[in-house]
Amino acid sequence: DVQLQASGGGSVQAGGSLTLSCATSGFAFDDYRVGWLRQAPGKEREGVSAISSSTGSAHYSASVKGRFTISSDSARNTVYLQMNSLKPEDTAVYYCAVWSDQGNNRYDLQWWGKGTQVTVFS
Repeated sequence: DVQLQASGGGSVQAGGSLTLSCATSGFAFDDYRVGWLRQAPGKEREGVSAISSSTGSAHYSASVKGRFTISSDSARNTVYLQMNSLKPEDTAVYYCAVWSDQGNNRYDLQWWGKGTQVTVFS
């Protein structure tokens, strides 16, 4: 069965950094895009970033582009999210997630794991 284990959340002052990790198992890591969703209190879930380890192609939401960097380690089936210049509005539960490539730039969410809390205080 698919397992997505997120870690690395915590509390940090605005302007600080955190690195999230997502250790995965149970699916062909290189055949999917793996990344992160987040959900803040009272807000809808949103996509943050995802990467295709087979091509290195990475996607970022406009709200994090330039501040967050996603990377993957195929040997460990693990994805990382380096988050710099954190803002209070980045406060959310971050979920590791997996998408399948349906072609024509369409990706379907397949699985997501338990989240890790990120709190950014000013």
